[in-house]
Amino acid sequence: MFSIYILTYNEELDIAACIESAMLSDDIIVVDSCSSDRTVEIANRYPIRVVQHAFESHGRQRTWMLESLPPKHEWVYILEADERMTPELFAECEQAITTSKYIGYYVAERVMFMNRWIRYSTQYPRYQMRLFRHGKVWFTDYGHTEREVCEGATSFLKATYPHYTCSKGLSRWIEKHNRYSTDEAKETLYQLENGKVDWRDLFFGKSEVDRRRALKDLSLRLPARPVLRFLYMYFLLGGCLDGRAGMAWCTLQAFYEYLILLKAWEMKYLPTPSLEAPIALSKDSNQESSKEGLGA
Repeated sequence: MFSIYILTYNEELDIAACIESAMLSDDIIVVDSCSSDRTVEIANRYPIRVVQHAFESHGRQRTWMLESLPPKHEWVYILEADERMTPELFAECEQAITTSKYIGYYVAERVMFMNRWIRYSTQYPRYQMRLFRHGKVWFTDYGHTEREVCEGATSFLKATYPHYTCSKGLSRWIEKHNRYSTDEAKETLYQLENGKVDWRDLFFGKSEVDRRRALKDLSLRLPARPVLRFLYMYFLLGGCLDGRAGMAWCTLQAFYEYLILLKAWEMKYLPTPSLEAPIALSKDSNQESSKEGLGA
C-alpha cells in the first residue's frame, strides 16, 4: 500500500471525484492552498486527512507537504484535483513499490479536453514524477510549475492517468494560464541569461523527460515561438488527428506562448509602475481639467 497526497485550490467541482478515485488507498491526505470555495467542506466528508497551507509556489508547496505531513506508508503518490487514479494505475503502483531498485516512478498523463483524449498534440506520453519513496524525492520551482530532485534511480510506469485540464470551464483555464504565463515569463528571462541548451539530451536523452526539457530550453531561444509551437503541435506531432478539439488545444497553447513572450518583453523593457510616483500634469492638462470641472 502507498499513501496519496491530493493538492487542491478552489476545486469544489473536482475534489469529490478525485478523492473517490483515490479511495483504493487507506491513507489520503488533501493539502489545500486555503480555498475560498467548498473544497475543504466537501473533502471533510470523507475519512481522510485535510490540511490547509497557504500557497507560495508549486515546488515549495510540495516540499512543505512532504516535510510537514508524514504519510502512513513508505511510498507516496501525488495526485492533483483535476486528475484521477485508475484501478490499473493503482495496481501497477502496488507492484512497482515491491522492488528496491528504484526510488521513484514517472507516470504519463492523458490530457482530456472537450470530452476527448488529446492523444497527439500533447507529446504523449508526457511523464511526470508521481510515485516515489518518501524522503528520496524533493521539488524545486521551475517557471509556473516544479521539477523533481531525485536521490536515486528512477523508472517509468506503463499505466496512465486522465487529466481533465478544462473541467472547470474555459474561463478558469484562461485565468489560470494568465497567472502561469507570468511565472513562465520570469523563467524565460532567467534561462535566456543563465541557462543553456543541452544538445546531447535533445537528441540522445535517456528518457522522454530529458529530451522534452532540452527541447523546451531550445524553444526559448527560437524566433516566432507562438507560430512555431502551433505548427509543431498541429502538424509535426499530429494534432490535426485530434479533430476539432486538437485545433482548439493547439490554438490555446500558441496563445499561451504569445502571452509569455509579451510578459517577458514587458518585464524587460517597461518600468514597474509605482504608486508613490507623483503624477505630473502639464499646464494644458490642468487647464482642461479646470474647464471640465467648471462645465460640470
